[in-house]
Amino acid sequence: MKAISSVVIALAIVLFAYIAGDAYRYKFRQAERITVTGAAEINFVADLIVWNATYSRSSMALQDAFSLLKKDEQMVRSYLSQQGLRDSEVVYFSVNIEKLFNTTYDDNGRITGSVFAGNRLSQTVKVESHDIAKVDKISREITQLIEQGIELTSSPPNYYYTKLGDLKIDLLAKASTDGEKRAETIAENAGQKLGRLKKASMGVFQITGQNENESYEYGGTFNTSSYKKTASITVKQEYDVK
Repeated sequence: MKAISSVVIALAIVLFAYIAGDAYRYKFRQAERITVTGAAEINFVADLIVWNATYSRSSMALQDAFSLLKKDEQMVRSYLSQQGLRDSEVVYFSVNIEKLFNTTYDDNGRITGSVFAGNRLSQTVKVESHDIAKVDKISREITQLIEQGIELTSSPPNYYYTKLGDLKIDLLAKASTDGEKRAETIAENAGQKLGRLKKASMGVFQITGQNENESYEYGGTFNTSSYKKTASITVKQEYDVK
């Protein structure tokens, strides 16, 4: 019995040593990995411009304000048509109605109530076009309508790129290539060879304005105020080492 027990103990020791050694080798193999972050960026220009302008009229009588606003709309339509914009590039939103009130005070400066001061009607026109130069010019020269008595507020144009999907795919390919080159350099400097790619994940996709002092954000930045833009992306990759 003692002999059998000794054999069992010896086998257990050998088995434990094998398992421990295999675990060590697995842990060692796991440690022999290279993790890098590849990056790529590209400069491009927008191919779509979106510009909004709002005009308004005020009157005690709602119908009077509406009539004045419709005249303004006709003047705006005529002006944009004369500038070469097509009807398909222009959208007129529904009229917004706001009731105006003036606050009243007593001799001691305390609020006593409010008095109806009229109606303020406003309407927004939106221009969306691929002719960026033309719309840029219109947005700067819109003061011509103001000089004709139209109460108009112009917003800065926004610039977009309609082929972001293709651009992102191209950037991902370049960032992946950049990451692989970084990993190869690390492996060579360590006297090893780069193995297979084990994992890869896309990082943050950013669009910033060229020559703009914009900070990168964790969730990504999407610049619409600049015509000239820079897109960047990162890719995290993990490789085996031979």
